[in-house]
This record gives sequence, structure tokens and C-alpha cells, in this order.
Amino acid sequence: HMDLGTPIPTSGNLDHWVAQGVFPINSVLTVRAHETGSHRDKGWEIFTDAVIKKLSDERENLVFMLWGSYAKQKMSLIDTRKHLVLTTVHPSPRSAEYGFFGCKHFSKANAFLRSKGIQEINW
Repeated sequence: HMDLGTPIPTSGNLDHWVAQGVFPINSVLTVRAHETGSHRDKGWEIFTDAVIKKLSDERENLVFMLWGSYAKQKMSLIDTRKHLVLTTVHPSPRSAEYGFFGCKHFSKANAFLRSKGIQEINW
């Protein structure tokens, strides 16, 4: 909310992002309750890497937001000549204050989209 001057959302529901074409995805799509990273190296990375690579190869002018050191490793899958890649720390409560807050990824994404004549996201 600090980036765009919007109210703090009352829920974590991202359906309104998805309806505008935003595709939130983690590298690993499942986890055992209260065990961060418990399903890492179980095969999810093969699938999500393929999704990221396919989007990068077949689309243009996408914005990839890579949050956290694990996500930053996905940079090699993205054609940075065609897309904007934004990186910062993970927005978890343990690390958000060390770079996520204030990174302005949402306004930077909108500025990029606007510069390409693409509809901005109503974050």
C-alpha cells in the first residue's frame, strides 16, 4: 500500500490480480504445514521452471517479480531483453523490512506496462 498509496487490503485474496492477468506462482506449490521448504526438490521445480520458461519464450513485455534468493535463481529462465525482471527479498514477515517494503515493484511494473501501451494493473 505504501508504493501506490492504496488502502491495506482486508484479505489476502488475489483473485482481482488474476482477473487482470497477474499469475502469482511459487517455485514449489505445496508444503507441509509449518515446515517451510518441506516440499523443495520433490519435483515442483521442474514444472514451475517449465512454466516460467514457456511464458518468457512465448510472450512479450511480461513483468517477473522474483522475491527471495530462491526466486532470484529463476532469472536464467527469463529473456530479459523481452521482459522486465524485478528482484528483492521475500515478503515474509521475517525479511520484508529488509528490502521488500519500499522496493516499489508494483509502481515499477505499472510504469513498464504503461511504457509498452499495456493496461496497468489495479493492485
